[in-house]
Amino acid sequence: MAWLYLFVAGLFEVGWAIGLKYTNGFTRLVPTLFTGASMVVSLGLLGLALKSLPVGTAYAVWTGIGTIGTAILGIALLGEPAGALRLACISLIVAGIVGLKLVSA
Repeated sequence: MAWLYLFVAGLFEVGWAIGLKYTNGFTRLVPTLFTGASMVVSLGLLGLALKSLPVGTAYAVWTGIGTIGTAILGIALLGEPAGALRLACISLIVAGIVGLKLVSA
């Protein structure tokens, strides 16, 4: 169950990271509320996952999911570049997350 909490926490991290772009410096109410709620849910679920996962593993996976999701949505929604080297680097992060899952309980 801890891994599920961690995965969902990572998805909410993507939500608040992308949400920050849409808050326009916290001047837009609805995106700001969404971003704040996403932060609270993300950290809450990370806290639940940390009850049984090592902090180093959980934090690395949480930030990795956030990084990957934010980079992909940056490409898809915000027109950020999607060059081969950038995609290869994202793939390395995916490999790191998979590796941490494989060596963790």
